[in-house]
Order: sequence, then structure tokens, then C-alpha cells
Amino acid sequence: MTISIRPRDRDTIIQALSAGVVPRVGLQHIQVGRVSEVKAAIQDIDRIADKGGAFRVVIGPYGAGKTFYLNLVRSLALEKRLVTMQVDLAPDRRLHASGGQARNLYQEAVRTMATRAKPEGGALQNVVERLIGDANQASAQAGKSAEVIIQERLAPLRDYNGGFDFVTVVSAFCRGHAEGNEQLKSDAVRWLRGEFTTKTDAQRALGVRTIVGDDTVYDHLKLLSGFVQAAGYAGLFVILDEMVNLYKMQHSVSRQQNYEQILRILNDVLQGDVKGLGFYLGGTPEFLMDTRRGLYSYAALQSRLAENPFSSDGRVDFSGPVLRLANLTPEDLHVLLENVRRVFASGDDTKNLVPDEAIEAFMAHCNKHIGDAYFQTPRNSVRAFVQMLSTLEQNPSTAWSELIARTSLEKDMEPAGDGDDELTSFQL
Repeated sequence: MTISIRPRDRDTIIQALSAGVVPRVGLQHIQVGRVSEVKAAIQDIDRIADKGGAFRVVIGPYGAGKTFYLNLVRSLALEKRLVTMQVDLAPDRRLHASGGQARNLYQEAVRTMATRAKPEGGALQNVVERLIGDANQASAQAGKSAEVIIQERLAPLRDYNGGFDFVTVVSAFCRGHAEGNEQLKSDAVRWLRGEFTTKTDAQRALGVRTIVGDDTVYDHLKLLSGFVQAAGYAGLFVILDEMVNLYKMQHSVSRQQNYEQILRILNDVLQGDVKGLGFYLGGTPEFLMDTRRGLYSYAALQSRLAENPFSSDGRVDFSGPVLRLANLTPEDLHVLLENVRRVFASGDDTKNLVPDEAIEAFMAHCNKHIGDAYFQTPRNSVRAFVQMLSTLEQNPSTAWSELIARTSLEKDMEPAGDGDDELTSFQL
């Protein structure tokens, strides 16, 4: 079999997997399993594009493919003309704070803003310029000036909390664009990115009395959702990964305040108060179920996130807000390794570096050393396989059986730090 894999995608996938991180492109070349979970995500994306809302807590243990799944969902959202944001929570990036950590989260989210035409991020200014371009095209047909059309499209945002100043800033960018005033455009983008630190500076530069602060992050995400729709996109999809960092917070009051923000978002979605906006939150089972420090420690969240009692004994329910990633099966991992092998061969199976029996021998070796973990939390297994193929590619006289025999790996455990993307403990 031969499929087309662009050299850039091939190199990106190999480099990412070898370094222990999820590739940002080419996920369709290595995706396996998760059929029901992907269908659920597509339904959520369609709902957002249809001016609805979505909220999911995506739960999976370390190494089970949670970040991969979230990246895949992101790519699906981009294909459906959604604008996406994807950011990892960290000690200095939270949903609620008083020392700038929430604003840091917002700034990072805006930095990652992506569209189908600009999937790598940094798409904020492109979105604003699309609004202007569409208005210019529509002005002749409508018999109105582009400025009037822009104001009409932005008018619904004035009803949002902070909407008046938001519209003022976007209008300032449009005016700067028309007048060739680069300073005005720059100031407007800085404000939209949450980079103004004082209201005085914002008023001096743009004539507004507010800035993005720790207490207004969610309000500004809702404003951005309305804004991207005014610019012609289907909606906004926000992915927050590494939510376990909230679970790890030592200060119980701060932790509860962050959970209150999650509750606020969840309530808005459940009550239909958001339009064209979705949130996916990635975390570990402990982040969800720990009744002392997890989401279940907050009674209102526990009741809303409680799973369907009938979804047991093999029955599943993907309609609720919690989506648990099922473990991959050995068969799934076999297909995944076949896909990785195909990536190395640039899509041409006649150029495979190893035969089928090498994959079977590799899996047997992993099973012998770490048991079922080799497919249930497969990051280390995949990384080992990628590095083995890289070695064979550069040393074609080496026998694959020799490398498999020398492969040493350990179970993928929760890292000491705050990341979930690293693969550790592999060596040849």
C-alpha cells in the first residue's frame, strides 16, 4: 500500500515521537482506535459550529494518549472552520488567580490561537484582518461603508460583560488599518492579547477603561468567541490540558476558586448560555475523582460530572460531560506501530525498515518487561519503537532483532514536574 505523506509531516511526526511529544501535524497518519471518542468530539464540534456550546473533561492516566487525543480534536475543529486555542495549565497559568496567573493563561491561549489557514498559532491579527476584508467585500453589495458593516457585526458583543471596550479596541484596529496607523493597530492587538498591565496605559492608548485581568479571563474568552464568529468563523474551541496542576495546588482556597471557574463554564454550557464556544479539559483520573483535592471535592461539580450509573458492564455513554479514554488494546498498538513504520517509509510499504515479525517481536519484548502497560499507556513503547527505527534507518546493516534484544524501557509514570508530554526511561 502507498499513501501520500508529505516530507515535512514525516519529519515532524518522527521528531515529535522520538522526543516524546505529540506531533502538531499529520495525526491522521498515526491515529488508531478511539472511534467512539472521536465521534463524540465531532458531535461536539458540530454543535459549536451550529451556535451551541460544548464542555468535556477528558480523563486518562499518564501516557494513555490524552494529549494526542486533544491534538486530534483540535485538528478536527480546525477543519470545521473553528478557531482553536490550546494551552497547558501550569503553576503560573490558572483559571483563577490574583497575582497575574489567570492573565498568563489568557495570554498563552491567545498566542496559540489558530485557524485552518494558520494552524501553528498566532492567528489573532489574521482574524481581525479577515473581519476587515469581509466587510470591504460586502460593502459594495450592501451599499454601506465597510466601517458600518463592521459595527453591525460587532454590535452583539456590546451586550457581553466588557463588550463595549472590546468593540472599541477592535474598532481602533480597523481605523488604524484604514489610516495606515501601525501604532494604533499594535496597541489594539496588545490589548486583545492581554498585554496591557494598567488601565491608565490602556486609556491613554485606546480610550478604554478596562484591561484583561485575572478576574475577567473567562469573560474575554466569551468575547473572543463572539468576535471570531463576527469575522466569519464557525466558533471558538478552547483546549486546556494539564488540569492536574489545579489538583496539585497546595492552597485549598485557591484550588476551590479555580474549580468555581470550571463550574461557571460548565453551567453556562449546560444552560445554553454560550454560543459557538466549546471547552475541552484534559486531566488525570485523580484530578476528577479525588474527593479531597480533585473536581469531586467540590460538591456542585461532583453532582454535575457524575457518570451515568447505567454505563457499566461494557455499556458506554458519551453524552455526558466526562469522557474517559479507553485503554488501547494490543491490536490497536500493533496498528499504531504499523502506522509509525509507514511514516518512516514515507507512505510506501515497499520501503518498510522492518517486517511484520519485527513488530510482533517488539511487542512481545515490551510485554515481557512491563506487562500490559506497553499498550495501555503506550508512550514509552512508541518512543522506543521510533528510536529503534531511527537507528535502523541510519545503520542499515544492523539487525532489528539485535536492537529489540537491547531495548530497555519502564512503565510510563507521572512525571515529577508539571508536564504530560515527556517520554522517559528508554534506552538502547
